[in-house]
Amino acid sequence: MLETCGIEGSLKITLHILRNMKKKDVTDPLERDEQHNEFKERAQQALKTHLKKRFECIFEGLAKQGNPTLLNEIYTELYITEGGSRGVNDEHEIRQIEIASKRQTTHETAIICNDIFKPSPGQEKPIRTVLTKGIAGIGKTVSVQKFILDWADGKANQDIDFIFTLPFRDLNLKKEREFSLMELLQHYYPQLKEIKSFEDDEVKVVFIFDGLDECRLPLDFQSNEICCDITESSSLDVLLTNLIKGNLLPSALLWITSRPAAANQIPPECVHQVTEVRGFNDPQKEEYFRKRIRDRNKASKIISHIKSSRSLYIMCHIPVFCWISATVLETMLGKVRNRKMPKTLTEMYTHFLLIQTNVKNEKYHGTNETTPKKMSASNTEIILKLGQLALLQLERGNLIFYEEDLRESGIDVSEASVYSGVCTEVFKEECGLGEKKVYCFVHLSIQEYLAALFVFHSCVNENRNVLRAEESKPCSDRVQLSELHTTAVDQALGSKNGHLDLFLRFLLGLSLDSIQTLLGGILTQTGSRSPVPDWIKALYKYSPFTIYHLDPQTQTGSRSESIEKTVLYIKERIKKESSAERTINLFHCLNELNDNSLVEEIKNLQRSGKLSNEKLEPHQCSAMAFMLLMSEEILDEFDLKTYKTSAAGYQRLLPVVGNCRKAMMVK
Repeated sequence: MLETCGIEGSLKITLHILRNMKKKDVTDPLERDEQHNEFKERAQQALKTHLKKRFECIFEGLAKQGNPTLLNEIYTELYITEGGSRGVNDEHEIRQIEIASKRQTTHETAIICNDIFKPSPGQEKPIRTVLTKGIAGIGKTVSVQKFILDWADGKANQDIDFIFTLPFRDLNLKKEREFSLMELLQHYYPQLKEIKSFEDDEVKVVFIFDGLDECRLPLDFQSNEICCDITESSSLDVLLTNLIKGNLLPSALLWITSRPAAANQIPPECVHQVTEVRGFNDPQKEEYFRKRIRDRNKASKIISHIKSSRSLYIMCHIPVFCWISATVLETMLGKVRNRKMPKTLTEMYTHFLLIQTNVKNEKYHGTNETTPKKMSASNTEIILKLGQLALLQLERGNLIFYEEDLRESGIDVSEASVYSGVCTEVFKEECGLGEKKVYCFVHLSIQEYLAALFVFHSCVNENRNVLRAEESKPCSDRVQLSELHTTAVDQALGSKNGHLDLFLRFLLGLSLDSIQTLLGGILTQTGSRSPVPDWIKALYKYSPFTIYHLDPQTQTGSRSESIEKTVLYIKERIKKESSAERTINLFHCLNELNDNSLVEEIKNLQRSGKLSNEKLEPHQCSAMAFMLLMSEEILDEFDLKTYKTSAAGYQRLLPVVGNCRKAMMVK
């Protein structure tokens, strides 16, 4: 009968015969099993349909606006490695990317996202919980999206019955309520309304908790009470900690993603495998640009330009930065040829902001009848409010915001959708799984750039140093740009986790005349506004900003003097700073200010052949370390004994040790 009718057919025939025999005690449990299987199959199919619709498109930088792109058309496999440190990293995430760009991976096990739960060869214990680390924008969420989409499409992991993704940004909104685990799932996934329980070893369930770094729940693994019943109501924090510890639904698989700094919130004993998303390796960078830009000639030019700037090329390990670069460079190649392409981060992000405001102006300029009244707010007003929000939340370490966060920065919640519409690819408004709104910047680096723009504007246009609480109001005396820079340098160096490092680079880069010319009116002064060059007008049809400086004292000459003072101050801090890692960022800061004198000094010694004979000062060792780290070449061997210096000098060279195949240390 099984060979002829199959399992389902045989079951139906058997039930029919048993009913005729009036074997109710046998048929009832079989019928319950059959009904349960029917409910499960219906729920599974409905869930797959829902998840496919939700995840089949990718909105690079977008919430839900614009033309979506099918994920499978543009998806480029990310470099994900097995293993990784569980320690807390005290460096800015961009610095971690710079380190990873030179790290050798021959001894590491690379895996694809669909195999995230598969044990390595020789690994005996099954994997229940995977913790995947990666910096902001590196591709953690896209990896999750691809994993879910391939399951929903029937392409991979078909042994899994149900996948539930519960991003922490959505769970935060429910932190005051109590649920049972089944109630929580049915709240977010109504497709499960007929399913009463998953406490069946034959049902394979995967929970994906994306964005641990965005979690605002306490996750008190030590004090929370034990919960083992999926129908028992508890606080969300109790449910999550018991699920992660394995007290609740121990047969379920868990995948948690996090930025490195937040990964230690999960006790090590609860994690069976740690993986790390490294973003794109060098071949994958090129693959992305060729998929993203259909014009082959343009794609080749963009790849060539990115490779010409080491700092930009390193940043392209981050998929979101690849998208930003593609947006900027494709626009510039399409509208203005043979012009200076951006080579620093500040230049790239300034062009990106101009492109986005120009898109808004193209959309709403001159359409008085159809433009909402709130849309009439100037670009400057909107961007400065977003900048204020960016700075406040950057100081608190938040990447996502809720209504109360917006109100604190003077943004009316009813206007949030307008802000999202004006800066479509800068600021996002999302509904998430529930009905409440969640807000965020497209990437942490955009938040850092806008925060820097707000701080710079407050100094130059409003005579305020907002980095000093006591001077946040306008001063009677003129706030010098060099004073602002000094405050920012000191605060960045004093940060425990380097969270202000990239913000500092942007703040210094905004000081240059070339950047202010690009920005038009927002950073220039009344009566001395420089005319916008024709090539900029050709690229950006409308003047992007309409506010002018209120005090004509800050002329180009005094601004140049301030920059010179800042350069001297940074060089003094390089000499005195004890942290080798912090000095590396200070060299990036000098690069943003177009000052490479310390590195050129080392290059001259190298060219003259005197490098091994000269006794190097610690700051010269830092310059050497920066030069080697930014080089395309990977050192086969780095011998510290080659250099004559003090113990402090050798300490400055240590960042290079982790980026070479073999290091010879000094006793």
